[in-house]
Order: sequence, then structure tokens, then C-alpha cells
Amino acid sequence: MTKTERKLTGWHVLAIFGGAFGVIIAVNLVLAYSAVKTFPGVETKNSYVASQTFDDRRAAQEGLGWDVAAKHTGGLLILSIAEQDGTPVQVGKLDATLGRPTHVKDDRSPDFQFDGRAYVAREALAPGNWNIRMKAVALDGTPFEQRVVFIVED
Repeated sequence: MTKTERKLTGWHVLAIFGGAFGVIIAVNLVLAYSAVKTFPGVETKNSYVASQTFDDRRAAQEGLGWDVAAKHTGGLLILSIAEQDGTPVQVGKLDATLGRPTHVKDDRSPDFQFDGRAYVAREALAPGNWNIRMKAVALDGTPFEQRVVFIVED
């Protein structure tokens, strides 16, 4: 039996390079499609119009001096809103959307109830990164918006 020796020709090298780049391009297309498909969407319909009142809204919100934090413990989601001195704040109105930062399939609106110290809702959450996109109105009518990021441990 004799072995036939194969030669590496220019066409073989071209096929190897073409195949490698084809795999890279295919993977990039799949990842780009996945990123666009799971993107939760726009934050505002018209950014130009929203920018016209941004500084005024920010100054009013910062004037409230609120500190907002969230945590999940014992099956309870706790959203605390406090003055700078730590005094709990009860708002006039609270709308909140709980969800993951990367997609909207887990989004829901918790039923927050003020217990005198914080807003509490019963929520079963899987471990990982979570966001609360909250919109509140102070008792004096000042709007307050914030995205509160928190992590649920195992």
C-alpha cells in the first residue's frame, strides 16, 4: 500500500479562510439578531421633546432629596424611599415595573403597600439582576422617576 501525499494549494487555503470567516459572520449575525429581539424597547417616544424639560424635571426631583433602594428578602420585595436624614417617605402615587434589565418577558407590576417604613410587595424572584422602573409623585405633586437596580442572591 502506498500513501498518496496531498498538497496544500491556494484553493485549500482560500476555502479554510472563507470557512473561518463564514463561521465568524454567522455567529455575529445570530448574536445581533438575539440582541435586537430581546431589547425591551425605547425609553421615550421623542427624545428631543423629553430633553426640553429634562433640566427642570431633574432639578425638581433632586430637590426632593430622596434616597431610593430595593432589596428582596424572605419572599418580599422592599422598595425604600427615604429623606436624606433617613425618614421614610410616603408618596402620593407609585407606579412600578419590576423586570430584568435585558428583556421584558419577566416584567410585572408589583402590588406595593406602604408599611410605615417602606413599600413592600410579595414577589418570588429568581436569582440575578433585577430592575424596578419606578414613577412616583410626591405629596406636593413633584414627579420622581428612577430605575432601581438590585441583585437577588441564590
